Amino acid sequence: MEDAASGLELTSVLACPKCGHRASEQMPTDACQYFYDCRYCGAVLKPSPGDCCVFCSYGTVPCPPIQAGNRCDG
Repeated sequence: MEDAASGLELTSVLACPKCGHRASEQMPTDACQYFYDCRYCGAVLKPSPGDCCVFCSYGTVPCPPIQAGNRCDG
């Protein structure tokens, strides 16, 4: 899904580093998502060091603030 007004991609596929399960998720536009529970194995994902959110670490598309070229403070 793309936000036509901003041109930002709002859907990202998260891949669990523990089990490899992939899930398509909508990204919040007003905040970074710091935690994500894998639907398959239950692992709680947190951003990798240096990343602001789980989408930037494990997703196919970075979070909206990063896409827009802004700093994301989590």
